Amino acid sequence: MTVLDDRIEMADANTKRLDEWFERLERMPVPEGFRVEIVGGNVHMTPQRDTQWLIIRRIVRALEDRSGRDVRVFSDVRIDFPGHENGFCPDVAKLSDSAKKDDEGRWRYEDVEFVAEVISEGTAANDYGPKKRAYAVAEVPLHVIADPYQGRCHIFRHPKGGDYITETTVPFGDDLDLTDTAVGLTLTTDDFPRD
Repeated sequence: MTVLDDRIEMADANTKRLDEWFERLERMPVPEGFRVEIVGGNVHMTPQRDTQWLIIRRIVRALEDRSGRDVRVFSDVRIDFPGHENGFCPDVAKLSDSAKKDDEGRWRYEDVEFVAEVISEGTAANDYGPKKRAYAVAEVPLHVIADPYQGRCHIFRHPKGGDYITETTVPFGDDLDLTDTAVGLTLTTDDFPRD
């Protein structure tokens, strides 16, 4: 068996386990306003706070204003990423215009052009740690973390070798110049709320 065959077999096994987990989770009485995702084989259930939602909404609206209402942008939609049992539900994920669902009806991480995560108290360790690493391994070209506790956005670009080579930190109130990226816009942050 080749290395490629081993990776395909491992990915198929992870997807099957993730499917089973998500099917069980969908049958559970998850409280309204909570989101569930699986990071490194661990189930995380976190409430969505108003601060987080306001920032997510502003990012999604900026993407729609730039690319139109038919832009493939999602919030809290499952996308399986590389690594051990990573069924993420990114706060914001923009897919390429040519993105198509796989044979199981899921969006593919290979088509993700941009991911934004908005920090909440319960998600910070995952967002700055294993999720950021998985996005780099998946070679997502642009990853932004908006942190209302720090009052800053972290822009990660140029994934290589499982990490991002370039990180830029921008305080809330300053614009994020993303004009030379797949999103092709300047994201204003002057109305991003802080916690």
